[in-house]
Amino acid sequence: MSRLGDLGQRLYRGDVSYDFVGQRKRWYLISAGILVVAIAALLIRGLHLGVDFQGGNVATFPSKSGTVAQATAVAVSIGAKDPTVTEVSSPSGRQLKVVTETLTGVQAAALTVALSNQFGVPTGEISVQAISADWGAEITQKALTGLGVFLLLIVIFLSVYFEWRMAVAALVALAHDLVITVGVYALVGFIVTPATVIGVLTILGYSLYDTVVVFDKVRENTRGLASSNRMTYSGAANLAVNQTLVRSINTSLIALLPVASILFVGPLLGADTLKDLALALFVGIAAGTYSSIFIATPVACQLKEREPAMQALAKRVAAREAAGKASAAAAGAGAGAAMAGGRAAGRTATAVRDDAADGPDGVDRVDGAQGTDIGGDATGPGAGGSATRPPARRPAQPGTAKKRPAKKKRR
Repeated sequence: MSRLGDLGQRLYRGDVSYDFVGQRKRWYLISAGILVVAIAALLIRGLHLGVDFQGGNVATFPSKSGTVAQATAVAVSIGAKDPTVTEVSSPSGRQLKVVTETLTGVQAAALTVALSNQFGVPTGEISVQAISADWGAEITQKALTGLGVFLLLIVIFLSVYFEWRMAVAALVALAHDLVITVGVYALVGFIVTPATVIGVLTILGYSLYDTVVVFDKVRENTRGLASSNRMTYSGAANLAVNQTLVRSINTSLIALLPVASILFVGPLLGADTLKDLALALFVGIAAGTYSSIFIATPVACQLKEREPAMQALAKRVAAREAAGKASAAAAGAGAGAAMAGGRAAGRTATAVRDDAADGPDGVDRVDGAQGTDIGGDATGPGAGGSATRPPARRPAQPGTAKKRPAKKKRR
């Protein structure tokens, strides 16, 4: 089994657990920092709206060797202000696209002639289109209407399927993802096109999907929790986040890989048509994964634990844990005292035996007849009790031993 799979099994069983919910203040601070940067980018740099939203003229023509600088100079020469020139790949070959503000009929005709003279392209192959700003405004209005309907349906669905607190948490996560995605667009200076709007609406569904998966596991872990004292609501929700963590990571990586190839590898190969869509998807998927783990679930727990039932549950769990710690501490202290008493008693008994066994001269005395230590507890073979120690015998000094008189022989 791979390391990631083994980690997933340990997280699901609860052998390993990361406190995502308990450290929610840390995640809030990280998100707040990212949101501040995104909002600052929106206020300072602003969004670069494409011609589809602000209107203008678009001239497209084939060119194998023409440069962006040459096309820009031509557009400026006919009176265009701040034109944008990009290279476009098409089945027929390389093309240049010149985007300007709304031009008059005379200016549009002059642009066609100037491009034809500069790049040697027949005027019939130069396409000049005038795009009204009303079309972009209509797209924006429809996108906002669709977003409002989507959010309303989401609130109704989550409130019925889960509860209103989870619906509020999901909306907070969606707003978090939207602001970050739009802020990144303003920060990197990508042009906002209709593909960008499609990408933003797509990431809303992805972010919501990941959040619903986590919330479903939270509901499973918290079913019947209020009538027990095994863990708090935040503890059960944190377990659910750990159990779905590896799944969320795997799903996000699988979704990000093809999007990253379009965003980073596509322009290198000349296929940059979908880079606007790819940027929205890439940022949105990454932000949605983050918010479903670090934002949505902690917010739902914070709202849920305001209920009196959840507060009472938290008190019961805290009391049970405190009682368990006190019992463990008392048991440990009792075991330590018993071990210390046993060691002290053993040292005392050993010292008594050593003192009793030593003679005045520090030499152990042994009764040869009995074969028993005189200083021991036995007075004879098999005898119990204590005995009085006999006086010690001093060794005879050389030359001072007395001779016994010789016995007379009987006749």
